[in-house]
Amino acid sequence: MPGLLYLTAQSGYFNLCYSEQDRHFVLEESVTRRLRLVAACLTVATSGTLLLATPPAQKSKSQTASAKTKKVAAPKASETPAVSTATISVSGVNEIDPAKAFGSKSAPVVVEIFSDFQCPACKQLFLNTTQKVMDNYVNTGKIYLVHRDFPLPMHAYSRVAASYSRAAAHIGKCEPVEMALFQNQEKWEANGDVKGTVASVLSPAEMKRVEAIVEAKTLEPMIEKDKQIGQSFPVSQTPTTVFHSKGQTYPYAGTLQYDVLKSFLDQLIAQK
Repeated sequence: MPGLLYLTAQSGYFNLCYSEQDRHFVLEESVTRRLRLVAACLTVATSGTLLLATPPAQKSKSQTASAKTKKVAAPKASETPAVSTATISVSGVNEIDPAKAFGSKSAPVVVEIFSDFQCPACKQLFLNTTQKVMDNYVNTGKIYLVHRDFPLPMHAYSRVAASYSRAAAHIGKCEPVEMALFQNQEKWEANGDVKGTVASVLSPAEMKRVEAIVEAKTLEPMIEKDKQIGQSFPVSQTPTTVFHSKGQTYPYAGTLQYDVLKSFLDQLIAQK
């Protein structure tokens, strides 16, 4: 059976000594007090190995589990503004997005314009003719005007422009965005920066809402519906204007000078 170990202190230092006969620690009286603190931290194994009696403090299992399961709250996802995809019918013309239509629903004439924001002829019609029609016929209750999106596949950015315009219309900013897109057509057609063109006429808060709607693609089916309606006429080029009066439909493809259009509109309005 192995002997035990004992500690003595000489010249201010502790020495580890062995006693076969006593089989216990022999502590010099002069160092007993000095060893009390040391003895509390040491234990002697029967094999003669000196071990630390008190291991470093460890976290409880509950503390460890809590640390592992603690999760950082995920950033709140941006909310998409609520938009309506409901359509209306006016004087027999169906599937109208009210956000893209102007004037009185009781007007005697309904005019649909199938347009592509990247089409030069559409730009000419919008700036030179449509604005005068808005002032003299739409705002006076004589015409209900409907904008139909008809982006052509050969135009790289026309669909993107339609998406931004549609989203802007649903936050009440259709007119300034349409104007910006047509007035700056050559610029964004060259660099593809439709977003920057739209942002130039909106506040940061408005632009954030528009971007959220575009990214959510909520209104994309409405653009597709416009294309389907155009194909049913069929629309073969942009712009194409369709006049509805007294149950009759009159499609016209191409641009129209305001004076010529004014004469035609007056005839339609005067019909009994």
